[in-house]
Amino acid sequence: MVGVRDLDPSASPLDYYGSELRRLREEAGLNQAQLGSIVFCTGSLIGQIETTRRVPTRDFSERVDAALGTGGVFSRLVGLVLRHQLPTWFQPYAEMEARAAYISSFQPQLVHGLLQTEAYAHEVLGVWTEEGLDAKVAARLERQRILDREFPPLMWVVMSEAVLHQEIGGPDVMRNQLAHLLDLKRRVWVRVQILPFKAGAHPGQMGEFNLLRFDDDPDIVYTEDFVQGHMTANPQAVREGWLRYDHLQAAALSLEDSAALIARVMEERYGHQPAPDGREVA
Repeated sequence: MVGVRDLDPSASPLDYYGSELRRLREEAGLNQAQLGSIVFCTGSLIGQIETTRRVPTRDFSERVDAALGTGGVFSRLVGLVLRHQLPTWFQPYAEMEARAAYISSFQPQLVHGLLQTEAYAHEVLGVWTEEGLDAKVAARLERQRILDREFPPLMWVVMSEAVLHQEIGGPDVMRNQLAHLLDLKRRVWVRVQILPFKAGAHPGQMGEFNLLRFDDDPDIVYTEDFVQGHMTANPQAVREGWLRYDHLQAAALSLEDSAALIARVMEERYGHQPAPDGREVA
């Protein structure tokens, strides 16, 4: 059993979550091991979450709500907890992203975070260190929930063809990631275009950028460097962003041709791979 320590519920959403989990568990007359057996985890994990040594997932929160009959308390709270696992400088953008009616993005190197599979996100976020990696991945997946809302934002992403060839995590991870991009065709509100290599020089060569449009607020343009992100509603910057994005969209392949290219790269580059003995393996 993880040692009990006092928590200040006001210190952070994670501290509040841990203190509430302990309080409601004790009110139900359960020890950590007993609750763990009900929600299919160890008592040690319950203790680690209660003492903020581990970050809860949405799945865990839903199971705890069902076990303790909390009426969805933890399912509602976990979104705030996971948002606070994002880098401090990124949190304001994530909040604006969640409010946007339209998201337009150019991605020259990686699949957009809202469209990444769990395995792909795990590789991208763990490139420097695996410390807190599970929490970072959970936070990224939580961001993606805006695409599952009843009225999601319209999201249109232009990605460089290089994204398809930059092998992240190995063939299996890439094959599943590209398959996920193809599956997105089923979503009316998500569209992906590929900017082919043959487009040559283009106005997105300075790097990735996102444009957010709102129903009642000014547009925002967001860029990142290797230190932090930069968000502005400056009209001139936004105008420049939309101009560049429009040119990138015009130079990109059509939706149908983009899907065909994704499928071709998935098959040719990440399809059946030969094993060391020369046999074909899936």
